[in-house]
Amino acid sequence: MYTLRGTKLQVNEQEVFDILTGKISTTINRALLRAFSQEDLSITTEQWSVLSCLWKEDKVTQSELCDLTRKDKPSMTRLIDNLQRSKIVVRVPHATDRRINLIHLTQYGASLREKVNSVVQRVVDKALTDVSENEVAISRKVLNTIIKNLDS
Repeated sequence: MYTLRGTKLQVNEQEVFDILTGKISTTINRALLRAFSQEDLSITTEQWSVLSCLWKEDKVTQSELCDLTRKDKPSMTRLIDNLQRSKIVVRVPHATDRRINLIHLTQYGASLREKVNSVVQRVVDKALTDVSENEVAISRKVLNTIIKNLDS
């Protein structure tokens, strides 16, 4: 058992292991990959995280995508290369700085938004079956606090 900051709250070793190994993340990723495959969507969850950012704001730098997705530069380069090979994004030279490429959705990449978001929503709905709105709000607050604590 681990005691947190001298409080009575205790976390057992299995819970710590599950958190550190990303058990929840892995389970969600598998469910999303299965759902994408069932809908003939040839994207990964990592590619979806990039697409999700681009659907909110197109034509951003690779560095901005790294910050938004919390991925390192080599991983992002690989993701963008694969998305480009699939004709989902293109690299567009920056208007004033040729050292910078902006990542831009193709028409095909933009057209995937509705279908992909529908698949993701179905997985989220299934994941949150029997979870109340209050529990989701509390979970969101706790997870954001953990991220903030570890980022500082």
